[in-house]
Amino acid sequence: MATEVKRGSAFGLGLATFGAVVLTPDALLMRLSGMDGAAMMGWRGLVMGSVLVALWALTSSDRGADLAALRSRTGMVVTLCHSVNAALFCIGIAIAPVAIVLLGVATVPVFSALFGLALMGERTGRATWITIAAVSVGIVLAVTGGHETGALSAATVFGTLAGLGVAAALALNFTMLRAQTHLPILLLIGVGAWIAGAAGWAVQGPAAMWDGEVWAMLLTGSVVLPLSFFALSLAARHTPAANVSLLLLLETVLGPFWVWLALGEPITAAMLAGGAIVVGSLAIYLLRTRRRTAPTD
Repeated sequence: MATEVKRGSAFGLGLATFGAVVLTPDALLMRLSGMDGAAMMGWRGLVMGSVLVALWALTSSDRGADLAALRSRTGMVVTLCHSVNAALFCIGIAIAPVAIVLLGVATVPVFSALFGLALMGERTGRATWITIAAVSVGIVLAVTGGHETGALSAATVFGTLAGLGVAAALALNFTMLRAQTHLPILLLIGVGAWIAGAAGWAVQGPAAMWDGEVWAMLLTGSVVLPLSFFALSLAARHTPAANVSLLLLLETVLGPFWVWLALGEPITAAMLAGGAIVVGSLAIYLLRTRRRTAPTD
């Protein structure tokens, strides 16, 4: 079907907006923890995975079928995608400049559009591509404005690759969940988080896991990450993955704002201008989509 969004996808867009906004304090909590990449990955994965798997166990109507879906090829891909996303984001933030990682993550909509076309035959319309371009310009301005870029370093290269890896994993995750609506979201994401968490604990070692502010990781692992990723993944079943990932970019703009509000880190004029471009572009896109999907009398 050639339409850009199907009737009823306004619910998916609203759910994706909610999930994206809930996710925005994550960077602040990571900063407040004072932990390195492996420790953050260990705590975030362990807590988030436990919460999601517990919720799955309480709400599942057919655990046998869900476990079979977990062992399926598609289920394993979704689980692996979340593990890769969780690991690369934590390690990238710990090693590389935040702006570099976020620039890589900002390519999620592009990967989503490509995966949607390749796996589901979804055509991404001109309005979405225009919005992606405008949002990308705003993000580049927001995360690079006012910061000097030094010579190319190993950290810069790794940060770029980590960000691109996160973007690809998220986009593929959203696309697969939209294509296979029977998959148990809570179980798959929970197990994926567990895998990343186990890797973090193994690398860091149990004794060193307590260095830093554990409460920050407990908060993001038990509330921010489960709520946001479940909402975003569920939204991908009601609207194309390119739309979900487009709204996910709100974290790139609002994340630095929360850090400024709590820790007093300055926000440059370029960051404010870039944020205005992103928010304005998304607002226009959402209003246009709402008009297109509104039922007619």
